[in-house]
Amino acid sequence: MVPYSSGCRGVAKRMWFGPAGKPVGMKSGDYVKAIEYIVQLGLDAIEYEAVRGVRIGEKKARAIREAAEKYGVVVSMHAPYYINFASPKEETVKKSQERLIAAVRAASWMGAYAVVFHPGYYRDNPSREEALRRTIEALKPVVGWMQQAGIKGVWIAPETTGKPTQVGDVDEVVAICRELGTEYCRPCVDWAHLHARSRGGYVTELSHVLEVIEKIERELGSYAVEPLHTHFSRIEYGEGGEREHHTLAEEEYGPEWRIVCRGYREAGVKGVIISESPILEKDALLMKKICEEEGYL
Repeated sequence: MVPYSSGCRGVAKRMWFGPAGKPVGMKSGDYVKAIEYIVQLGLDAIEYEAVRGVRIGEKKARAIREAAEKYGVVVSMHAPYYINFASPKEETVKKSQERLIAAVRAASWMGAYAVVFHPGYYRDNPSREEALRRTIEALKPVVGWMQQAGIKGVWIAPETTGKPTQVGDVDEVVAICRELGTEYCRPCVDWAHLHARSRGGYVTELSHVLEVIEKIERELGSYAVEPLHTHFSRIEYGEGGEREHHTLAEEEYGPEWRIVCRGYREAGVKGVIISESPILEKDALLMKKICEEEGYL
């Protein structure tokens, strides 16, 4: 069972929860064992972290796919951090394309449906608009490669970013996906990043959550929220945006997961929720419990 493409619409389940990477309760770094581990806890999603580079071969990736299909776990991937599609430097863009393509290739082997990435930075551009334009143009060859390689069931997922120096507010992420086409590109909404990017001024009430979900659905169509791929944790921020992720128990930091869950419920959309809390699977379980209390699973 997978929560994407046409099959998603026939699935009664509405929310999937899991950790970003290896669960903190595991000593092993083996993702096959991680899948077995989270299933025993009652979770059903995991994001493979390739943030330091794509270092997995086809054999191991297919073993992850087999385990995920066996246990009904949804798999996504986070591409390397060292990406900047907005750079005016040709070599930087080329390496960014290579890294994202490598991530997509590995994701297709392991059955990961979304490849999350940070689009780039405004610096060295005369304006935010030019940075966005560069980003879109630099991503077009990646989509072209996906088409030529016959990649199916995988999309690249530009993530809403946590610092005002980064390409990645909601409008920009929507624009990237609109230009590239939703068959190959759909947003990843990191609610903590949106909260930090606004220095605590956003994702503080239900209307903010609904505004984001409805904008994505209106601009990109219902497939973009079937499911909506999501990252969540509480987060610390400063004048420069995000500083550090925190646990759900640290209530001095926002945003509130219950508000976000209510947004999913009110909008009636599906969601894959990846916990980026320092206690990963523990807070994924707490988020699941909160959505159970809200009557939306």
